[in-house]
Amino acid sequence: MILVTGGAGYIGSHYVRYERDRGSEVLVLDDLRLGHRAAIDDSPLLIGDLNNAAVVDLAFRTYTIESVVHFAAYTSVPESVAHPDRYYGNNVVPLIHLLDSMVRHNVRNIVFSSSCATYGDPQYIPIDEQHPQAPVSPYGESKRVCEGMLQAYGRAYGVRYASLRYFNASGAHPFAAIGESHEPETHLIPIVLQAALGKRDKVVVYGADYPTPDGSCVRDYIHVCDLAEAHALALDRLRSGVDRGEYNLGSETGSSVLEVIAACRRITGRRITVEMGPRRPGDPPQLVAASKKARTELGWRPSHPDLDEIVATAWKWETNRRY
Repeated sequence: MILVTGGAGYIGSHYVRYERDRGSEVLVLDDLRLGHRAAIDDSPLLIGDLNNAAVVDLAFRTYTIESVVHFAAYTSVPESVAHPDRYYGNNVVPLIHLLDSMVRHNVRNIVFSSSCATYGDPQYIPIDEQHPQAPVSPYGESKRVCEGMLQAYGRAYGVRYASLRYFNASGAHPFAAIGESHEPETHLIPIVLQAALGKRDKVVVYGADYPTPDGSCVRDYIHVCDLAEAHALALDRLRSGVDRGEYNLGSETGSSVLEVIAACRRITGRRITVEMGPRRPGDPPQLVAASKKARTELGWRPSHPDLDEIVATAWKWETNRRY
């Protein structure tokens, strides 16, 4: 059985569905503060807070767990700048509990949901796994600390791990069964689509003076279903006996904020009001992945690399929400 922490969240729920579709047995551990019960249908669910070591250990004592895939985390860069205590407390401490329980119960495989935010301001583009890790936000630093913990537990206790540093998760399941649903929503594509639906008056573009072609931030958007598959491939590699791996997951193509808004206008055929605002703290000008290592070692081939296709799946979900 695979323990999936944060499995009722956006990326976690897509991974749970991917594993169930290929016949795997999963257990979701989620406190449902940010996740949704409806996102995992009838998958087994243990409701609990990963900050509670007893709750984490209960999962290992009650179920026969052979691997862990760890998604549970806070993920907003601006919020992490304003409230760093929340991010170190919620993103770092639960991994300690997980790793300690894994060691006690002789569970050796863990796939960790990391982030390109561990790199900070890029020294070169595209960013590969050899790029120095110098986070510029508490969110990115919390993920970097977790990666260091995995390395230490690997050396000391033989824990096998894969850290997946993904870029901007986006899109939704093609059948619109599950999708992105945050409260409040902080991700660009759903915010723009909600403006297209009239749920928002406008879209604020934070920063128009970055050193990019149109002045707005450039990001690498990767479809959430492609991320789900990458987690499964990384877990398979650990099961084969590989000790560790760090992988960037991205489309290897950068799209600016204004280009994303243009794509949303194309797909929806609707007017979207835009307002230019100031830069946000902690936002690098440009983040684009080099994902050759994941392609080579994991055999990962993104199936939905096109921005318009990503937006189209998100639009289908946004107009047919279940939760």
